[in-house]
Amino acid sequence: MAAGPSPRRATITDVANLAQVSPAAVSKVLRNAYGVSPAMQERVRAAMAELGYRPHAAARGMRGQTYTIGVLIPDLRNPFFPELIEGIGEHLDGTDYQTVLGPGGSTPETQSRTTDALVDRRVDGLVMIAPALPRTRLEQIARTVPVVVIGRHGKSAEYDGVVDDDLMGAGLVVDHLADLGHRRIAHIEHRDTTRGIPTTMPQTVRAEGYRQAMERRGLAAEIDIVPSTYSEAGGYSAALELLARPVRPTAVFAGADVAAIGVLNAVHEAGLRIPEDLSVAGYDNTTVAAMGPISLTSVDQDGHLMGANAARLLLERIERKRDRSVLLSFSPTLVPRRSTAPPLDA
Repeated sequence: MAAGPSPRRATITDVANLAQVSPAAVSKVLRNAYGVSPAMQERVRAAMAELGYRPHAAARGMRGQTYTIGVLIPDLRNPFFPELIEGIGEHLDGTDYQTVLGPGGSTPETQSRTTDALVDRRVDGLVMIAPALPRTRLEQIARTVPVVVIGRHGKSAEYDGVVDDDLMGAGLVVDHLADLGHRRIAHIEHRDTTRGIPTTMPQTVRAEGYRQAMERRGLAAEIDIVPSTYSEAGGYSAALELLARPVRPTAVFAGADVAAIGVLNAVHEAGLRIPEDLSVAGYDNTTVAAMGPISLTSVDQDGHLMGANAARLLLERIERKRDRSVLLSFSPTLVPRRSTAPPLDA
């Protein structure tokens, strides 16, 4: 039996014929151009819906815009990043823009390749989440396409930024634990061994915030930083190191909720209790932290708000409503839960 003809994608000419207008009129409707009457708008939109017409992204790119926003994600397993993406998507709702996600990995090399791939596909702008790329490379990209960077500290004249006040957030955790009576407070830091990782990354600022807060509380002699990674495996291995010490800490501040979950697993496997034997706090206040059985004390940096503002800044750049760069810094809050309590020897 012979195969039937392949399905044909509707064209702008098909829409024009059905709506009984010219292809140029359809193009005007697609571009929201001036001078299109409401009646023509309605006819053309109805014809597009009936035919299932979708503008060809490549063709739109040839005319100047593809109405796509590229989002660079360093780690798909971090539960905080989907909150940023949801915030971006919520702000884009009701516009013609769609997001295209680019998993970039953790190294500058892989992130650079992913970024180039997004730019080559003519995205109208880029939101880059905690990129590990050097500032010079970010500024080079921003001279090609509008860019908003989330999580990187330090202002640039070439791109916009959205950050959490990580110094303040780390201080909130240390103050909370010290107020409960803890002195031996350890910190799990994400320390990438890749050469050239910028010092403006959020993990570096959080570790510095921990140091400053410990010194401010008179606990400089108790500063204890374990280098690991912001992952469940990283939190787990760091916790094993801390639990094996002759004098172990009474509290652990993990620099991300995903690492704190690894700490909880290690403590449970060791037969210890949280928070009686060890208080644990995280950072990001993800949906996982709020789950009843976990009830993790965490710093809330409002990922939805950060993502929505990143999208807002990017559209301002794309639509040329603003030329000067902007750096937005949000103040975090602490959400205490059952994973932290006074130490038994307090």
